[in-house]
Amino acid sequence: MLNNFKNYVVGKMNEEKGQGMVEYALLVGLIAIVVIAALVLLGPAIAQKFTDIKNAL
Repeated sequence: MLNNFKNYVVGKMNEEKGQGMVEYALLVGLIAIVVIAALVLLGPAIAQKFTDIKNAL
């Protein structure tokens, strides 16, 4: 039974479809981190611009 599980895991690790999905997941994660960092850094400036527009109206 343990040998069957080992063969299943090794077989899944060697599939290239899974590898492509992992690469896409890493790419999406990296993009998310960059977007969050940009929002944290630029958030106050953007909020101030909206406040200025609101006050001008």
